[in-house]
Amino acid sequence: MKSLTIKGSKRESVGKKATKALRNAEMVPCVLYGGEQPIHFSAPEIAFNNLVYTPDVHVVVLDLDGKKYNAVLQDLQFHPVTDNILHMDFYEFGDDQEITMEIPVHSEGVPKGVKNGGVLRFNLRRMRVRGLANILPDYIEVDVTPLKIGDKMYVTAVKSDDYNILHPDNTVICQVRTSRNLAVLDEDDDEEVDAGDVPATEVEDEGAAAASDDQ
Repeated sequence: MKSLTIKGSKRESVGKKATKALRNAEMVPCVLYGGEQPIHFSAPEIAFNNLVYTPDVHVVVLDLDGKKYNAVLQDLQFHPVTDNILHMDFYEFGDDQEITMEIPVHSEGVPKGVKNGGVLRFNLRRMRVRGLANILPDYIEVDVTPLKIGDKMYVTAVKSDDYNILHPDNTVICQVRTSRNLAVLDEDDDEEVDAGDVPATEVEDEGAAAASDDQ
């Protein structure tokens, strides 16, 4: 997994006045948990751009006054009006300690169902997994090529020895659904599709077609 180094300085004063002064200076007050004691520190807001405003995920190396800590972002708060970062929490981990991350899901290929007029819908754009930071992937790739209209892909399809998936086995990553126009055309063709053959994922489209016929 990608690593990002952020340099900061430990804070001696953590009161409201000191925190306000930091924010006025475009610095972000932060706390690092996971060690013997929480460590309060600050870093320039611009230093977090590649961590916060990106679809990628990173583990973070916090360089605080020359001492380095491996960490993951645990929580952050934005200003409700300006969207400036108000506060960030990090969690320290060891080299042999598993961490929990949300990993992006990337699709590979074009589903057979899409070639036949269906639409690929994603239910899960990120997957919550747990494993060692040095072997967690930058993203999880799913091969959607075999999916036909009505097919679903579950999280069990991307199981790996490198991480544990923290979603129930019946969680759907993506599915190929019939487009609304195609569903209506299929209902009109009695020789090719019977009403009882409509996949369970197409309940909405079947209802739309039925309503069209009643009119």
